[in-house]
Amino acid sequence: MILHEKLAAQLPEQRERYRKLAKENAEVVVANVTVGQIVGGMRDIKSLLTDVSFVDPAEGIRFRGMTIPETLAALPKPDGADLPYVGGLFYLLLIGEVPTKEQALEVEAEWVKRSDVPKHVFDTLRAMPKETHPMTLFSLAVQALQPQSEFARRYQEGMTKDEYWEPALEDTLNLTAKLPVVAAFIYNLKYRDGQEPKIDPDLDYGANFARMLGMEDQKGYADLSRLYIIIHSDHESGNASAHATHLAASTLSDIYYAFSAGMNALAGPLHGLANQECLGWLLGVRDQFGGVPTKEQLRQYAWETLESGKVIPGYGHAVLRVPDPRFTAQMEFAKEHFADDTLVQIADMVFEIVPQVLKEQGKAKNPAPNVDAISGTLQYFYGVKEFDFYTVLFGVSRALGVTANYVWARALGQPIERPKSLTMKMLEDVVATAK
Repeated sequence: MILHEKLAAQLPEQRERYRKLAKENAEVVVANVTVGQIVGGMRDIKSLLTDVSFVDPAEGIRFRGMTIPETLAALPKPDGADLPYVGGLFYLLLIGEVPTKEQALEVEAEWVKRSDVPKHVFDTLRAMPKETHPMTLFSLAVQALQPQSEFARRYQEGMTKDEYWEPALEDTLNLTAKLPVVAAFIYNLKYRDGQEPKIDPDLDYGANFARMLGMEDQKGYADLSRLYIIIHSDHESGNASAHATHLAASTLSDIYYAFSAGMNALAGPLHGLANQECLGWLLGVRDQFGGVPTKEQLRQYAWETLESGKVIPGYGHAVLRVPDPRFTAQMEFAKEHFADDTLVQIADMVFEIVPQVLKEQGKAKNPAPNVDAISGTLQYFYGVKEFDFYTVLFGVSRALGVTANYVWARALGQPIERPKSLTMKMLEDVVATAK
């Protein structure tokens, strides 16, 4: 298997680099921690290690050093498609090299042969109450797959620490292969006929997902599926879903347990649910004005939102200080495929007006749009209008990044995470001493 061969070839050098950092340079100071960071959610504390992606405040996410535009341009594409193979992106995240088309297709082929979902998973989801949230079903399905874990089996049989990455990679490929099928079944179960979908071996990952969601006749949705999965795949290790996955896996829980933990974090309103809140706000604008408002009407509506104590969702980011390139990529897609859509026109006007309003208000450090400001709008146009399902789409995408990080964490032998806590009295004493 191409991924196994490439990873095995890299490990001696990468393990030696990691050993030197851990053993020979452990006392080198990287950054000072402030009281504000401790009590403010550990914001910006430099304490995680990943080579898979990095959020550049001025350029956005970089996958293995490559920006979103560079990634989309460099990765190989299916014949007749505008956007790349998802398998090529996964190869890049794991290996750190841009694959050839043949290498991307090898990853796609691995996913096809591993895509069958055991019947007990479908039966488990069918047994849940009808009102169960799609993210609950998604997390439950991942845990229902856990009995297949190669890592858990090999660990019980006994294996050396240097071997951990091999069953971790097996689990990762099995899980990521099945997630589009699981997600599509949840969509069918909640909103359609409840059919159990099957992978078409002649289609790539993104096109298969589009077909299983019933979008095969929607022109452009296969490319949107590829785009959505690629740009949502990873965003450093510090975001909630990635960090929750890493934390759980650091205990040597297998990826099924760990990814389920990450999805439970993604389900929060401050993380994965944000995309549906953004779409809801745009729909509110449309309904208020019966279509696209004037710029002055939108400006007034934005101020009314802020003055009522609410926020304008989709604007501002913890790290970025420029418009999110993931927003830009999706907006460009929308303008190319359905520029006359009312919600796209409103979203474009919001991009022009709302940052100005937020600057005038003075509370937002970064009033630029993030990825959530437009992502729901594109799904809505194609008929995926069930807001509760949007975070499942996000989860399928985010799996690629967190599992790539998981494989490397096991390959390098990263330890269990265990930060040190302080009491409020201790912090108060530190502040008093500093003054």
